[in-house]
Amino acid sequence: MSLDDTTNGVAVSEEQISEWVVEAEANPNIEALKVRGRGRPGRGAKPSQVVALRLTIDELASIDAVAEREHKTRSELIREALAKYAA
Repeated sequence: MSLDDTTNGVAVSEEQISEWVVEAEANPNIEALKVRGRGRPGRGAKPSQVVALRLTIDELASIDAVAEREHKTRSELIREALAKYAA
């Protein structure tokens, strides 16, 4: 195990892993392990689609600088720019 192994930002020790193993072997809940999460939460009531886009390092740096200045995420800024352009 490396020093960077964490769970929810908290370092995980070999002792903790051993405790988890003992707990899992004593009371395996296979059905709970089969349940899959939904992935990333949606942005609203309607489904959204992921779109891949290639940008240069300079383009990304410019977008990130504006996003930081406006206290927005990169995605928020791009969505707003696209909405303005398409309007």
